[in-house]
Amino acid sequence: MKYVVRLQDRPDPKRMGGKAAHLAQLVERDFLIPQGFVVTPAAFMDSLTRYQGETLRDWQQHDNIEVRELQNLLATLQLGERVQSEILQTLAEMFPYGGQFAVRSSAVEEDQTQQSLAGQLSTFLTVKPEDLYDKIAQVWRSAYRETVMIYRQRQGLPPLPEPPAVLVQQMLEPSVAGVAFGADPVTGRRNIRLISAVYGLGTTLVSGESDADTFYLDNRNQIVQRQIARKVKAACANPLSDSGVSVETLDDRRRFESTLTDTQILDIGQLVRRAGRELGAPQDIEWAIAQTGQLYLLQSRPITALPSAPEPTGLQQIWDNSNIAESYSGVTTPLTFSFARRAYTEVYRQFCAVMGIPRQEIQQRDRVFANMIGLLQGRIYYNLLNWYRVLAMLPGFRLNRQFMEQMMGVKEPLPETIVAEIETKSRWQDGWNLGRSLLSLGLNLITLPLRIWSFTRHLKKVLSQQQDLSYLRIDELANYYRDIEQQLLPQWRAPIINDFFAMIFYGVLRKLTAGWCDDVDGAIANTLVQQAGQMISIQPARQIQAMAQLIQDNPALIETLSQGTLSEIQATLKYHSELAQRYDAYLMQFSDRCLDELKLESPTLADNPLPLLRSISLVARSQDSRPAHNTPLPHFKRRLRSLGIKRVLLGLVVYNARRRLRDRENLRFERTRVFGLARKIFLEMGKRLFALDAIVQPRDIFSLDIAEILSFTEGTSTCTDLKSLVALRQAEFERYRQATPLPSRFCTYGVPYLYPGQTASPSSMPDASSRQGLGCSTGVVRGRVKVIRDPQQALADPEGIPTGAILVAERTDPGWILLFPAAAGLLVERGSLLSHAAIVSRELGLPAIVSIPGVMTWLEDGDWVELDGGTGRVEKIEPRL
Repeated sequence: MKYVVRLQDRPDPKRMGGKAAHLAQLVERDFLIPQGFVVTPAAFMDSLTRYQGETLRDWQQHDNIEVRELQNLLATLQLGERVQSEILQTLAEMFPYGGQFAVRSSAVEEDQTQQSLAGQLSTFLTVKPEDLYDKIAQVWRSAYRETVMIYRQRQGLPPLPEPPAVLVQQMLEPSVAGVAFGADPVTGRRNIRLISAVYGLGTTLVSGESDADTFYLDNRNQIVQRQIARKVKAACANPLSDSGVSVETLDDRRRFESTLTDTQILDIGQLVRRAGRELGAPQDIEWAIAQTGQLYLLQSRPITALPSAPEPTGLQQIWDNSNIAESYSGVTTPLTFSFARRAYTEVYRQFCAVMGIPRQEIQQRDRVFANMIGLLQGRIYYNLLNWYRVLAMLPGFRLNRQFMEQMMGVKEPLPETIVAEIETKSRWQDGWNLGRSLLSLGLNLITLPLRIWSFTRHLKKVLSQQQDLSYLRIDELANYYRDIEQQLLPQWRAPIINDFFAMIFYGVLRKLTAGWCDDVDGAIANTLVQQAGQMISIQPARQIQAMAQLIQDNPALIETLSQGTLSEIQATLKYHSELAQRYDAYLMQFSDRCLDELKLESPTLADNPLPLLRSISLVARSQDSRPAHNTPLPHFKRRLRSLGIKRVLLGLVVYNARRRLRDRENLRFERTRVFGLARKIFLEMGKRLFALDAIVQPRDIFSLDIAEILSFTEGTSTCTDLKSLVALRQAEFERYRQATPLPSRFCTYGVPYLYPGQTASPSSMPDASSRQGLGCSTGVVRGRVKVIRDPQQALADPEGIPTGAILVAERTDPGWILLFPAAAGLLVERGSLLSHAAIVSRELGLPAIVSIPGVMTWLEDGDWVELDGGTGRVEKIEPRL
């Protein structure tokens, strides 16, 4: 035929146009595409010649022809008789039973890499056979309307286009339809595929009438992210008979369900990838799933103006600092990272050995243990997949990983496809191993108190034998550090075993209270694990409150502690013996417990005790000003009494959860003391290197890692110009401090530093009147908020903190205990139910919520809120005078 070409014919872009030629090429490769045919540009020319021959010759010669004249020329255009005859013959042969059709343009210039002409020419759906001729003519006319001429001018295209071919396809009645991209059209990442889906016709997605579900797949066709849209209860633009599904018919449950199953998502991902391979470039496709469940490709074109980006290859890694930011906030130093990495590596090897994992299996995963954490743009992140790999070595992985995610504050669970890859043991094998390990787990639980006692005793013995560091040479300091590391690090089994059981028992407790007591928000579970003052972590707060009580009737002394210099305060303390004794006792016990205490570069209270003195004055001013709060737990005791025999099991779980959480906090304090000793050793080594003129100032040592420091003292260093190395590091890390931080969670492929993944700032949240987080300490309180961005600065000027304020922070660490006693409540953007802020606030009876999305930008100083530490809800309220 001269004027009609079928899609199954040989692809010919000149006769078919770009869109139809792509489809014909894919039909040759056995893609499932709705049947159809193409009305060629020659049909347009034949039809036009029949009615306007003379004008056509002028147009073909590109004489100056006005747009208005051209539009008038085409206004009465009808298909020629020979064209109509060929279309009629094709319909009879291909669609003997009739049906409805989709009529689209397929211009030669359409669907190109740099411009797609998408949406510029007309498209018609659900076209009846008797209307085909008219719709084809309308598509031809649309190629020459004024808006298209303007678009062509802006794109630098010739003023008059070649006549378009017209694609006619059988109309589907899809249950779900949408688009898919073979690469990220925004960032250009070739390792990501993006799928959008709506119920019914995909035109509601393109037009914006419907919000789409969006899915992201990686280059292994695994789902890495999904965003499920709320389906609006509004009638579809097309009736059910045309679109397959009307949104009006969706019940409430389906409006929140995913439009696609995981299998369908993976099939579409494979489809767009396959189309890209066949056509030689990442594709932008339209697809539909028919009522029969068959997946059809509707059209395929190159992604327009795809940003250039490196093709990532190599190992996928997921980086997450949801919880570790509590211990290592912001940009840290090479020395701190290298110290922490050595600790994580050795401690988790020991843990697996104690849990009965064979030595050979531990050795096979040596790389996993060595890379539990990473340093990206100066910030410490969990290498999350390696944490899952370690957990997968233990029995009961599928249950334990939920508890681990809860403990670590991981907001986005691992995709099931990655879980399946990590979980190499079958469920049967995992169950068998769990049964065999129950004895080992039981023995570890029974012997854990003895292990903790032995560990604490050994630690105190080592720390009590501290040498006078000021007299040691640098090589002696290096040997002393190695001795301390050898004595303590291999004995760190008790803390990590206790952490594991704390995770298990608290997770089980949350499940039991949720199932038996309808404790959806966890308020009952959080109340049950309160320790009644048995944690050492709350002793600093108690001691600060006691010192504040001594001076609350002495305004002059409060003012001195609040505004005086250290020398002025120390001189004043001589006249207040009881306060001075308590102050000295506090420093003797807790001088290493400072803000960012696990970062070796952080100054301690021994270096600068002013934050402690400011805290005492702040609490003294606030003693009678904290707003009262209530703790509503309706039917709490009644629910527990109604459990009957289940109370025995619940009581056993509560008993163990309390002790494990208590010991977790107490052992964290012992860890703080070890970090304090390491800090002192390295500071002394910095002084020696400074005296040797190897570095510019003693604190430059924090810009070196442990291996570099020790090798310099032992003659194995590959770089002896430490001054230049330090200067290079300091310049690099200063750039990190000035740069926009990476997201709290992101993926990399291959070398993380060459392909940092998605670095865009998180999207802003709507300015709603309330936010939802994780309630971790029950109580309802109303008050004015104080946003704390820098706790050091806040403590430097305690009068800037209103009395009885509700503190708002991005994250907290044990050093924040200096601020807690004066607070009426606590709102934290980061953190988990087992974070330090959650545990200590419960023990202090301080209403608190953690993991509140965007709270640092949502609230400002002076805002009034009501927080419910039981439900995790915080709401803005009108100020109270």
